[in-house]
Amino acid sequence: MSDTLSNTLTAPLTDKPVGTLTLLGLESSCDDTAAAIVRHSPGDPPVILSSVVAGQTELHAAYGGVVPEIAARAHTEKLDICVEQALERAGLTLKDLDGISVTAGPGLIGGVLAGVMCAKGLSAATGLPFVGVNHLAGHALTPRLTDQLPFPYLMLLVSGGHCQFLIVHGFDDFKRLGGTIDDAPGEAFDKSARLLGLPQPGGPAVEAAAEQGDKKRFRLPRPLLDRPGCDMSFSGLKTALLRTRDKVIAENGGLTRTDRNDLCAGFQAAVCDVLAEKSRRALAQYMELNPPRPTIAVAGGVAANTPIRAALETVAAEFGADFLAPPLALCTDNAAMIAWVGIEHFRAGHRDDQTLSARPRWPLDNSSPAMLGSGKKGAKA
Repeated sequence: MSDTLSNTLTAPLTDKPVGTLTLLGLESSCDDTAAAIVRHSPGDPPVILSSVVAGQTELHAAYGGVVPEIAARAHTEKLDICVEQALERAGLTLKDLDGISVTAGPGLIGGVLAGVMCAKGLSAATGLPFVGVNHLAGHALTPRLTDQLPFPYLMLLVSGGHCQFLIVHGFDDFKRLGGTIDDAPGEAFDKSARLLGLPQPGGPAVEAAAEQGDKKRFRLPRPLLDRPGCDMSFSGLKTALLRTRDKVIAENGGLTRTDRNDLCAGFQAAVCDVLAEKSRRALAQYMELNPPRPTIAVAGGVAANTPIRAALETVAAEFGADFLAPPLALCTDNAAMIAWVGIEHFRAGHRDDQTLSARPRWPLDNSSPAMLGSGKKGAKA
């Protein structure tokens, strides 16, 4: 690397006049390749100039889930195309950007690495500064992108790989109140869909079937509701669904469409009840802070589930708190949220250089014990 380029990457952002920032965001942590451009001027709401998401559902359909190697290869092939499309839709060129923000973890390491290397390459070629951000922070800070929500607020991050309650005190200051000790809800939805012969992604498939079902027919367990605190568990619920399905098949010689719909309805109702009760407990702790604008926000792919949103909205009303859910397109993985986190970091003077590493594990709250264990690479969540 030349001395000139090195200085460009590592010079403090405070050397630049504070003003409008236009950032390119890159997201490739799982099975969505995304690029977006977000612009923000101090005192004004952020503007999403473009957002491109290239899904991989068809690539993984035959395997019943995301195959990391296939996902990584697809990210490598699509990232530059998504960047070109994002720039074209925004009517900009790379010269019009102030920097790049990229997901540096957590996630499937091959995909995260593809995004980080793309950001490094663009930076090396253009001299644009860049910053690696936490994918989970992207979801957690989405309410600030969409609604300029002031700190502190309560966030339920509920997705395919994560589920946790966070008090968001700042753009890089998160306090975890609790989370799942095993499967995340999105993972449980996907596995339940496979058990019942439904297509992937499992969340929308289970929700659609549940709309036609009787949620009272099969009373499935509500794990950990008999224990204090905000921790959750969904692995046992999935196992209970499997056993109930097998019992129905054994008694009736098969599984009818009605049986499947009723099982989906019972499963979804159990998830709703767990999330609602744990939200009550989290809200009780959060309200002790006497926040100026009490708000519980929800983000992540499972936040697109209509009954879950309705249950959380009811709980928020019980506490006199606002309920905030982003537009559906910003619930699932996207690069606009990554660009926004980058803007928050840029304004604080944060940048990375060519030594930035991809991280498969990266908890938001490093002060709390790891929820899912640790290893050589650090805490999972």
